[in-house]
Amino acid sequence: MKKSDNLKLRIIPLGGLEAIGMNITAFEYGDSIIVVDCGLAFPEDGMYGIDLCVPVITYLQENIEKVRGFFITHGHEDHIGALPYVLLEVNVPIYATKLTIGLIDHKLEEHGLLGKVRRKIVKYGQHINAGDFRVEFIKTNHSIQDAAALAIYSPVGIVVHTGDFKVDYTPVYGDAIDLQRFGELGKKGVLAIMCDSTNAERPGFTMTEKKVGKIFEAIFSEHEKQRIIIATFASNVDRVQQIINTAHRFDRKVVVEGRSMVNIISIASELGYLDIPKNTLIDVEELKNYPDDRMVLITTGSQGEPLAALSRMANGTHRKVKISPNDLIVFSSNPIPGNEKAVSRIINELYRLSADVIFQDTHVSGHACQEEIKLIYSLLHPTYSIPVHGEFKHRKAQAQLALELGMPKENVLMISSGDVLEIDENGAEVTGKVPAGSVFVDGLGIGDVGNIVMRDRQHLAEDGIIIIVLTLESGSGQVLAGPDIVSRGFVYVRGSESLMDEMQEVLNTAVFDLADQGVTDWGRIKAAIRDAVSEYVWKKTMRRPMIIPIIMEV
Repeated sequence: MKKSDNLKLRIIPLGGLEAIGMNITAFEYGDSIIVVDCGLAFPEDGMYGIDLCVPVITYLQENIEKVRGFFITHGHEDHIGALPYVLLEVNVPIYATKLTIGLIDHKLEEHGLLGKVRRKIVKYGQHINAGDFRVEFIKTNHSIQDAAALAIYSPVGIVVHTGDFKVDYTPVYGDAIDLQRFGELGKKGVLAIMCDSTNAERPGFTMTEKKVGKIFEAIFSEHEKQRIIIATFASNVDRVQQIINTAHRFDRKVVVEGRSMVNIISIASELGYLDIPKNTLIDVEELKNYPDDRMVLITTGSQGEPLAALSRMANGTHRKVKISPNDLIVFSSNPIPGNEKAVSRIINELYRLSADVIFQDTHVSGHACQEEIKLIYSLLHPTYSIPVHGEFKHRKAQAQLALELGMPKENVLMISSGDVLEIDENGAEVTGKVPAGSVFVDGLGIGDVGNIVMRDRQHLAEDGIIIIVLTLESGSGQVLAGPDIVSRGFVYVRGSESLMDEMQEVLNTAVFDLADQGVTDWGRIKAAIRDAVSEYVWKKTMRRPMIIPIIMEV
């Protein structure tokens, strides 16, 4: 790594700084670019029909010859989910720990890319050379195993990207976070820290995952006669392990429901990250062979997702599992911001079915609270703070912590997605912008739904559509058929005959006035029809449906 006098390190977040999701950051020096994480975001309310949002990668495409690889911190969707889409345009090697690569491989296989992309499993403490960069993977704890922080060695200094992390001294699986290595890096001198901000508003420490195991023990003891259904994040392998352990101790069989849950448990057990006692796991088809007090179901749907297994159980559409008054449903997660209503709806449906529900005190976060963030800062002694991962308020809370720890205000950098931050030991400033934002994935289409289509969908959802069909004679322009009105999502036609009749009269008047004036230009005819119907509908209903005139010529 040779330093050039006139070059600075460029840090370019392409997503992940305005919300929780779609994390991806480019680091550039000279003719080398490395990319940390490549996540997706799930659609917000109002994004009708959209399945996923993936980051805009125009900058990477334009500089493809510089891109050396993707370095992935852990296997959550908001950090790996966009890889199958981004790799279609930027096919470079992927570096990650064992379980993370296992989850990525499954995604690539689903998209037919497994044999087309280079992947390398990296061990903690290992260094990867990538052009002008060298990247070290450091052991951390999170709500999924094999999470890593990255020490990014550049010619101008070390940047530590924590990934998503917490400090858990008693993890369910594996070792505690490698605080010693953070301390060693701090002694070397750290240029900047890019730290997880998700829980930066919360004081104190995040509780150990093992606390949830003790809570499960109590729940199983108090509900010995009931069937227990536990909804949690599919990726929280430690949580799943504790549920299985507790079920085994209480001589219960375990059924796993939900596609993502089945996939991750299969991958984790194959790679040795999940220890399932013999004869504990059974297929959902065998559920009927066991009494309620011998059964535990681990399921997806803890966030109220409409198509997840728990949602289908609650609304009675699940083919194999029916909720009964003898069921206890445990939500072992907190609602992600924005999902509160969906979760509440599922809980209400379960209560209507007379089931018991527990939705408090059965979850601990995978993200660091204030004292853990302060600990990492104190070990690293960074010159600059660049808060990442979270909404603006979360990142602002971390910025405040950095100031409380004595960092100069000008060294706390609140940047946005698309900003080009140029940084070295002598200073840091935002010097430009690159394209950033979301590309919508709808079915098999990637990027074919943009803002104009989205606006049309919102318009249709809000006020519906009116289609007016008119047949004219070729040459003379005489009306041969119509005008006929077809509406969808505007009013219930059978209950609004008078409104539709009056609209028909307004339409007829407009069309025949145009005929009397000898107007044959289709553009003028369509505009006049649209204006007449729109004005009438607004006066009568205060609505603005989409109005589409269709003219046919015979």
